Amino acid sequence: MKVNSIIAGCAVVLAICASGCRYNKANEGAEGAGDGVSTLPGYTEGVSDVGTAEIEAQDVDSLASADSGSDINQLMAAAAAFEDIYQRVTDVAFAPVYFTLDSTTIGPAELGKVDAVAQHLAAMPTRVVVVEGHCDERGSNEYNMSLGESRAATVRDYLMRSGVAPERIQTRSYGEERPAVDGHDEGAWSRNRRGEFVLFQM
Repeated sequence: MKVNSIIAGCAVVLAICASGCRYNKANEGAEGAGDGVSTLPGYTEGVSDVGTAEIEAQDVDSLASADSGSDINQLMAAAAAFEDIYQRVTDVAFAPVYFTLDSTTIGPAELGKVDAVAQHLAAMPTRVVVVEGHCDERGSNEYNMSLGESRAATVRDYLMRSGVAPERIQTRSYGEERPAVDGHDEGAWSRNRRGEFVLFQM
């Protein structure tokens, strides 16, 4: 009788142990090793999402240079193709569009200049234009190249809304590389923050 009780007790203990081992195997990788987070699919240790507020607080130069170089190079290559294929127009010139500091917005006083280009292109359907974006000397080269491209793109968008076909407009950024006025004060800087128009004949 005692032997049977001992055997039955051992069987119960073995069953409990076996059950516990199966439980640990089934749950291994969820919480089994330390905090278990590194075993979750798609998780990379040390990487987290960055909120909008944190992005806005980052250095603007680093944001401007992130992966923007290749896009600008492609746009500049497309603009250079105009020069390879078409003949530059020298019988007409248009006034530059000026921008305020760090801005890509075309001010009300500058809109007439872009309207004049749109009207010319409407009257001369075999002509195309390269819009060049320029900046003053302040800021990093990367930031100014990006800003110059954004300014040129703003002018391009306005021309398209005015009825100019997109394939007739290319953009190019020179950043701070081609100042219109030499100088290190607001008088010079205000003349260098600009968009210029270069026309070609198809």
